Amino acid sequence: MRELILNEEIYRRVIAELVPQATRFLWIITADIKDLHVPAGRRAYPFLKVLADLVESGVAVRLIHAKEPGPRFRQDFDRYPVLVESELFERVLCPRVHTKAVVADGKRAFVGSPNLTGAGMGARHADKRNFEAGFLTDEAEDLTKLMTWVDDLFIGEYCGRCRLRDRCPDPLDGD
Repeated sequence: MRELILNEEIYRRVIAELVPQATRFLWIITADIKDLHVPAGRRAYPFLKVLADLVESGVAVRLIHAKEPGPRFRQDFDRYPVLVESELFERVLCPRVHTKAVVADGKRAFVGSPNLTGAGMGARHADKRNFEAGFLTDEAEDLTKLMTWVDDLFIGEYCGRCRLRDRCPDPLDGD
């Protein structure tokens, strides 16, 4: 299955369905990350709570992003100590990341244009959200190729020859 999803449908299919259904691991790759909130009735809670709940239930979460998030995200992050204390949560920065993808359990993935922000993922009001597109897939060939690439990125396979290394806050290859 390869399915094109657009705009606010991205929120429903990725944030509300794909992410919470992960049972073994969840990989999120994004250039920009902000304090995305998840509606719950008349209120909303930080997406970081979703990630913390997954970690607490034994799901390994890997978050790769390009730049430091803003102060509101950092405040929310500090409210979920499991994201710092658990070995199941890994967060790394790579200033060259521009990919936007979510991989759940190696069985389904979303690849598209939105960053992990409310406006990008379609969680904001219809008059304030971005125009975004992406594909959901469960095709084995797509998943293998994407996961191999993300794993290589995560372990620092590209760091040695990166021309932005002098500006990298924490090279992934550890050198």
